[in-house]
Amino acid sequence: MSDATTRSGGTATVSPRTAATELAVATAAGPVPPVAPTGFAARVTRVLLSPWSRLSLLVALLASAATTVLLFQPQQLLTNGWPPQLGGAAAALAYAVAYGLCTVAFVPRPLLNLAAGALFGSQLGLASALAGTVLGAGIAFCLGRVLGQEALRPLLRGKWLTAADGQLSRHGFRSMLAARLFPGVPFAASNYCAAVSRMGLFPFLLATGLGSIPNTAAYVVAGARASTPTSPAFLIALACIALPGLAGAVVAWRKRHRLHGL
Repeated sequence: MSDATTRSGGTATVSPRTAATELAVATAAGPVPPVAPTGFAARVTRVLLSPWSRLSLLVALLASAATTVLLFQPQQLLTNGWPPQLGGAAAALAYAVAYGLCTVAFVPRPLLNLAAGALFGSQLGLASALAGTVLGAGIAFCLGRVLGQEALRPLLRGKWLTAADGQLSRHGFRSMLAARLFPGVPFAASNYCAAVSRMGLFPFLLATGLGSIPNTAAYVVAGARASTPTSPAFLIALACIALPGLAGAVVAWRKRHRLHGL
C-alpha cells in the first residue's frame, strides 16, 4: 500500500498521507504557547519594568535635565542673543524645540517667552513660543504617562488629589484649559498631574495650545517691545501680565477658608 510505513535499516519513512494527517491534528490543537522565561534574567526584567523602577527613571531624567539647564544657563539668550548662523523661520523652529526641552527641565516659561519676543519679534516669537509650549507639554505628558502613572495612581488618596484626578479624568479639556488660563497654576505640575490622570493626549495638547495663547502673547510682546518701555504695546502687555496674576491672588485669598476646610 502507498501509505504504509516502510522500515529499512532501522529508519522509518512516513507516507505523505500520514504526515498530512498529523499536521492537521497539530493545527487543530492550536499553537504551542511560549514558555515564560524563568530564572535570574526574568527577575531582572520584572524589576526593571516595574512601576517604581520606571518612576525612578523619570525622576533621574528630570534631575539630569534640570542639572544640565543649571550648567548651560539658557537664559543667557536674553543677553547674548541667538547664534548668528541661524535666522528666520529656521531659527524660530530651533528655538521652539529648545523651548520645549527647557520646559521639561523646569525652566520658567515667562523667561522663555520674553526671550522669544526679544529674539524674533511679536508674531514669529509668539508662534515659536506656542509651538515650544505644546511640544514641552506633550513630552512631559508622555513621560509622566509611561513612566509615572502606574506607580502614582495608587497614591491618589487625599481629598485634593482625588478631586483633581476626577476633574481631569472626566472633564479633561475644560479643566486643562482653565489651568492654562489661570496664571497661578505651575506649568510642569499641571503637565504631570494630567499625565497621572486618565485624560487623553489630544484634549490635553489642544487645551494647552488654546489656553496658553493670552499669557504667552503678553510676555512675547513685552519681550519684543522691551527696548521701548513707554510704548502702548509694552504697557498693555504689562497690564495683561499683571491683572490676571492679581485676579488669581484675589480669588485664592477669597477661597482660603474653603481650602483650609479640605
